[in-house]
Amino acid sequence: MLYIGIDLGTSAVKLLLMRTDGTIENIVSKEYPLSFPHPGWSEQNPGDWWEACVAGIRELTEGADKSQVAGISFGGQMHGLVVLDDKDEVIRPAILWNDGRTVEETDYLNETIGRQKLSEYTANIAFAGFTAPKILWMKKNEPELFARIAKIMLPKDYIAYKLTGVHCTDVSDASGMLLMDVRNKCWSKEMIDICGIQESQLAKIYESYETVGTLRADIAQQLGLPENVKVAAGAGDNAAAAVGTGTVGDGSCNISLGTSGTVFVASEKFAVDDSNSLHAFAHADGHYHLMGCMLSAASCNKWWMEDILGTQDFAAQQADIAKLGENHVYFLPYLMGERSPHNDPKARGTFVGMTMDTTRSDMTQAVLEGVAFALRDSFEVAKSLGIGIERTKICGGGAKSPLWKKMIANILNIKVDTLASEEGPALGAAMLAAVANGEYASVEEAAERIVKVTDTIEPDPELAALYDARYQTFHKVYPQLKEVFGEMA
Repeated sequence: MLYIGIDLGTSAVKLLLMRTDGTIENIVSKEYPLSFPHPGWSEQNPGDWWEACVAGIRELTEGADKSQVAGISFGGQMHGLVVLDDKDEVIRPAILWNDGRTVEETDYLNETIGRQKLSEYTANIAFAGFTAPKILWMKKNEPELFARIAKIMLPKDYIAYKLTGVHCTDVSDASGMLLMDVRNKCWSKEMIDICGIQESQLAKIYESYETVGTLRADIAQQLGLPENVKVAAGAGDNAAAAVGTGTVGDGSCNISLGTSGTVFVASEKFAVDDSNSLHAFAHADGHYHLMGCMLSAASCNKWWMEDILGTQDFAAQQADIAKLGENHVYFLPYLMGERSPHNDPKARGTFVGMTMDTTRSDMTQAVLEGVAFALRDSFEVAKSLGIGIERTKICGGGAKSPLWKKMIANILNIKVDTLASEEGPALGAAMLAAVANGEYASVEEAAERIVKVTDTIEPDPELAALYDARYQTFHKVYPQLKEVFGEMA
């Protein structure tokens, strides 16, 4: 059978066609516009998503035996606000995850309602990108439109609705709305009251691998697919990517070394750290996960190489870095402020420890090590909750650097696995569709059968000890500069 995974991203939708055994038959991408109507705002027209998905599915399945398509599921950009009226028409453009208009609403939630209460209600604190602050913004600034809201949805769930006619969401994506009681996987009545909405305005919550419905007859005809194609709830992009990398089951970990960086740790048990340094969300495998997100990861290396050194030959600049664990220069990778674990938009990128004998290579090495040390900050928070982590998958552009992977293995002192295929949320979504159709008994079984490791880097005990000592120093630098960063801002 064939399964379609739809990754609804910020700039484009990526669609993947997968056979039951994980063989990828085709991949298609369709771009759509992004709107910035005011400084700091970020919006999209949900209709553009739908048009791109329809065109993408048609192109994806062209030449394939469409009668073999058995399921569709999703990964998608999280936190976006999609609002429908009582005729299921979109009321206004979707407000996206990277929209910054809700500073006042976020401060109100964190400071007036209080971080402790938010954590009790939802297992998380408020961030400007989350959905609940957007609802409060709309209530204050667009009261006439707010009064018309019949359904509040997330981006990928709007596509699921268009396919099936069902208003649905999944536990992982809903976790990032600041409206769900993550521990109990239900809507938080307290947050519903705070936002001034009704539970009837929210979609039904499903596990990521559960079937929400089948294709509407008119949509099946439009796409040229069977009406009995099952549509599974899918997952938020990070959880779907975790499925696609096999990061399921207790203690499994994935590090994404992209423009931003994430440490994603799966756990069978619900857990929240005391300071809410990590996001505590439900996972697509039926359990939970913790996620630390740093805002600048591989982008730090890109900035250093291209903007400062003026080169695109990254490998050449890393070639003479040999003495790992001995560098006297430190780099704080906070070029865009930082989220996990500091939650400090005023933090800044900083070199510390330079002397007259500091070389270009020392500073290049410090940039790579600084990102790895910052990843360890989130890693240590997860470990403090009693989650045993012995190894991690790694993906993203930065994972193409053997040197960087070696640093991460030794700085975190865990085995680092490289994967045969790195198709992210689209692959994870297709795997969820296969589970929904009963091809696999669980998400864990699907991951075990489909995801393949091609290479493993193991930490060296002596080098890991050197890096542990350096991490203890790195860990002290930000607290000493926090006040200075605030004054600079």
